[in-house]
Amino acid sequence: MTVLVTAGASALVAAPAPAAAPRSPVLTEPAPPRADGTPKPTPGAGGPATGVGIRLLDAPVNRRDDTRAHKYIVDHVKPGTTIKRRVVVANASEIHRKVVLYAAAAEVTQAGFGFAPDRTANELSSWIAVEPGEEALAADQETEALVTIRVPRNAEAGERYAVVWAEVAGVDGQTVRNVGRVGIRVYLSVGPGGEPPSGFEIAPLTGGREADGTPYVTAEVRNTGRRALDLAGELWLTAGPGGLSAGPVRAEAGTLALGGTTTVRVVLDRRLPDGPWSAKLALASGWTKRTATGTVSFGAVPAAASAVDGSDEVLTGGLVTSALVVALFAVYAYRRRARFRPPVPAA
Repeated sequence: MTVLVTAGASALVAAPAPAAAPRSPVLTEPAPPRADGTPKPTPGAGGPATGVGIRLLDAPVNRRDDTRAHKYIVDHVKPGTTIKRRVVVANASEIHRKVVLYAAAAEVTQAGFGFAPDRTANELSSWIAVEPGEEALAADQETEALVTIRVPRNAEAGERYAVVWAEVAGVDGQTVRNVGRVGIRVYLSVGPGGEPPSGFEIAPLTGGREADGTPYVTAEVRNTGRRALDLAGELWLTAGPGGLSAGPVRAEAGTLALGGTTTVRVVLDRRLPDGPWSAKLALASGWTKRTATGTVSFGAVPAAASAVDGSDEVLTGGLVTSALVVALFAVYAYRRRARFRPPVPAA
């Protein structure tokens, strides 16, 4: 039997999350984006917004320190296992609406975590049942639902991906049907024995500048483990010119597929000087963490950027020129008045 703890991180929802379970300090991960990639719903011409929210309530007790398991369904199970997770669904619109709950396919590629359209199914989504399948909710009302994943006894080993969706629909005017949905990702590893290892490598850090003079630090990251990763972390700069330091600055890399590579790019403040700097990049995916250090420089500010940044000098020069013009005009006026001034009688 799997023992669950209350998950404290919200998933794709603006509603407040329940109290978090105790966990050791870990690097924060990026806030999960709207799962279907669409912008936040807004009121249409014919009615209120189609708003909906969902968050995870449970996480396995053996993943108490895994930040991913507090917002996604992340687990490793043997064939024939059944797991259950509770979720909270909220009607975030302004009127009474029916919320539909279901699972659909997803995949992890070099481009990241991808969501299939509509109710497209895959092997994992066919194992998932959500009860209730639909619920009518008043404005701002919440309800609990149960997600059950039944893994067949003959399931092959490997990691699979899906999304548990909460969906609402409305009509703008008479012809346009407006659909809004949000979801909780599912990363399920199946196989005998213990969980496959997670790991990644960070290549040497490199500094550079954009054409507009903005400095950045990049590093290539490769997934060396046997599970997909959701990477995020922080960058620190120390021992810079004049003893300057900067950071921490947030770094994100999204979802990294098995055997995949990606480039972490951290954009910095344009006012930072060239360097050299001592750089430290710390990344984590759940409880899997890695750190890379090195010396970076950004290079000279491009000429075009220098011209833009020289606006203060141009302004100062303009003010000086204006002052000279005013002074010359005053001298001219004084001399003109002296020329036509009547002579003063002698005493």
